[in-house]
Amino acid sequence: MSMEIVQSTRGVTLLGGGESLAEDVAESLTIAPVLVAADSGADRALALGRMPDAVIGDFDSLSEHARRTIAPDRLHPIAEQDSTDFGKCLMHVRAPFYLALGFTGMRLDHTLATLSCVARHDHRRVIVLSDQDIAFLAPPEIALDLPVGERISLFPFGSASGRSDGLKWPIDGLCFSPAGIIGTSNEVTGRVMLSLTGPVMLMLPKIHLRTALCALAPQ
Repeated sequence: MSMEIVQSTRGVTLLGGGESLAEDVAESLTIAPVLVAADSGADRALALGRMPDAVIGDFDSLSEHARRTIAPDRLHPIAEQDSTDFGKCLMHVRAPFYLALGFTGMRLDHTLATLSCVARHDHRRVIVLSDQDIAFLAPPEIALDLPVGERISLFPFGSASGRSDGLKWPIDGLCFSPAGIIGTSNEVTGRVMLSLTGPVMLMLPKIHLRTALCALAPQ
């Protein structure tokens, strides 16, 4: 059992050291007000005038400025190298849901590692934000009210199948896999209803963050 560094009854914003827009961080904190930085995400938080409630990671990229500025009891170094800093946050923070920023963009391997980590921690409700989109692991059953014509992508992180309503290209009868059939750039035709078996990442334009959150972690 992993030691819990942060326990929250409210949503947690996880901030990494990659690309993140100031306005996205600000909005995320109105939804998930507890701020946990992953390693150099602490430097990004300080640059935005935010003091993280906790900093978790192996601290290989945390600046000396951040180490001096942030109170020692908020710094939680974890030396093991079997997980990413993002993974360390998911293992050691308990919350109803997580909004993750600064974990995509700059390096493709980091982005893939982030999405893989979300798929692996399927007991957590995590939404990853990029500059344009959001991504989250779909539960076995999900309903989404989205505008007709909107883009929605389904990307498998293993063998998967399912049924759908409200998609221009239904997924019924398809067998998904990362190196086989995938479901990117589908289109909404009505209320989206998905029944899924296997790990499938859903990707939507970022403007639908609150819609996705309501479907993923209803209050």
